[in-house]
Amino acid sequence: MPKEEELMACFNRASPALVEILSRLISVERPTDVDHCLYEFGSVKYHIQALALEPHNIYLSVSTPPLSPEFLLSNGLPNYILHDIKNMYSDVVELIIPPKEGFLLTMKVDVTKFPNNKDDQMKAITEISSIQAAILCLQLKDMLWNLGSQDKTNAICKPIKLVYHPKEPFFVVRMTEKITAIFPMRFKDNSDVVIATSFFQELMDVGYSSACAKVPRCTWSPIPPQELRGELFHHLTTNGGFVSFDIFPQHVKGAKVDKTMWILLNFYAYVKHYVKCTRAFIQRKMRQRLESMAEVLQKARIGGGEEDHKTLGIASRKGCSCVKKVFRLSKSQIFRKKIQTIRWRIKVKRLYRFRQRWFKILKFNSFRKYTKLD
Repeated sequence: MPKEEELMACFNRASPALVEILSRLISVERPTDVDHCLYEFGSVKYHIQALALEPHNIYLSVSTPPLSPEFLLSNGLPNYILHDIKNMYSDVVELIIPPKEGFLLTMKVDVTKFPNNKDDQMKAITEISSIQAAILCLQLKDMLWNLGSQDKTNAICKPIKLVYHPKEPFFVVRMTEKITAIFPMRFKDNSDVVIATSFFQELMDVGYSSACAKVPRCTWSPIPPQELRGELFHHLTTNGGFVSFDIFPQHVKGAKVDKTMWILLNFYAYVKHYVKCTRAFIQRKMRQRLESMAEVLQKARIGGGEEDHKTLGIASRKGCSCVKKVFRLSKSQIFRKKIQTIRWRIKVKRLYRFRQRWFKILKFNSFRKYTKLD
């Protein structure tokens, strides 16, 4: 999958490929046997199966890696997660227990229970296609959110390492009154570090304003926070610092739970998207500034005639050809031209001296004298 598609897939809860496949299977007139495997970003695997003998049923199996190595899902999803999924998709989906071998969840989708309206039908397909996001959010919710039942004697628990994006782990620390999510930020280019650091500082300033008093508080630090003491050294080695969010119970009430979970899981993707868009904006502005400066130089060189102005207008419409003329030569070509110019000057100078020494016009005295005739 290309990088752009991977990045956009992180923001969408529903799998675009799965939406397309389910839409085709539901709208097909003649039932056929379909057995298709689909792999997506983050080691997510789907298996879609449709049988001609069962034209009204579609079997969907899902496999996703666990968020934390401490919570392995070797025997499938826990019963409470299955219960929540059953309540979410009870209208058109039936869970098959045990699931297909090699998968965490297998669902039987009844096509006859889909609404006839196309918009409602597409909405139901999108909800089914977001099953992987629902599983991840339910896992994170179960691992972290028991604020009321936690023992108050334990002020700070051990940080839980979570991995949603490969090679980009983040930590969650559960306390008595809040949960702190800590993101070690790593970037490949130094320019990305500068853009991201300015973004984090601006995010902190906005968080302290009165308009954002109810949002989770964001803090950025170039050194590891106190909660990560004792973690492995390679987990704490960063060039972009550490971003922390303090999440309180009011941020996870009712319908806010899934949204908060999804934002935490995709914070890395959002920062990368922001850095990439900012870099593209800066490059575009620099390119426009370069073209305007080259246009001024071209006007000064032309002289300001009407015909020249027409030629300049045509050149600007073709993509600022003056820039191409100014920067057409490469560095190697410019270097060669300089050397040729130096050699030519040396040759001319020596040739002049040679002519002065050896090719002087000799003055001969005539042996005969001529008299001018009248």
